[in-house]
Amino acid sequence: MRKYAFAATMALAALAVSDQAFAADLAVKAPPAPAPAPVYNWTGFYIGGNVGGAWVGNDNVTDTALGLNFGGNNNDGVFIGGGTVGFNYQFNNFVFGVEGDFDWAANNNNNSNSVFVGAAGPFQVTNNDRWVTTVAARFGVAFDRWLVYGKAGGGWVGSNNFTVTNTTTGASFSGGSNNSDSGWLAGGGVEWAFANNWSAKIEYDYLGLNSRSFTTPFALGPIPAGDTFSTNNLNVQMVKFGINYRFGWGPY
Repeated sequence: MRKYAFAATMALAALAVSDQAFAADLAVKAPPAPAPAPVYNWTGFYIGGNVGGAWVGNDNVTDTALGLNFGGNNNDGVFIGGGTVGFNYQFNNFVFGVEGDFDWAANNNNNSNSVFVGAAGPFQVTNNDRWVTTVAARFGVAFDRWLVYGKAGGGWVGSNNFTVTNTTTGASFSGGSNNSDSGWLAGGGVEWAFANNWSAKIEYDYLGLNSRSFTTPFALGPIPAGDTFSTNNLNVQMVKFGINYRFGWGPY
């Protein structure tokens, strides 16, 4: 009888030790690995605003009748600001899209060099660029919330009051108003998604414009009626800082 009691006691003790070991195993079991953080997706429509500066280059004005060259109708840079609308589509790490910008330019009295035409005195050309708009394809590579991209497309610059003035007498004529000039666009930038729907960017754009011609409506001293003034190799360079709001299309 004692043998059976002793055997039963030993069996219960072994079972208790086994339960404690099993409980200890459960206590030290490693927690499951956390789910990986979702990768940001750039797909979607977006709108935004931008501010920056623009510089005009190689704005040489010449005429046909007298062979005048007014040099560069350049400026030291102007403030620009406006809006942006676009769409992105992300495939793996590649992002493709289209984007349009419209910016007002704070440009007043963009004057050329003065040119003396015989004894008639110095003449000067004034041409004010008022706005810039561009439409371009975007293509880039995404590194999660960072996007490095390039742009290629076209643009237009609106100007008014192309005027030739005799700065001694004040006599002048205007070659037209509210005109626009078109050309090709190339640029690029970096964009950072600092929140799920918000991103900030810095961008550089080069806009190469076509030549423009203005015909004098009447004679102005030695400058005959019907004389043609032309701008050649005009370009506009822009640096912009922008904020965009994206309407989510794909998952984050």
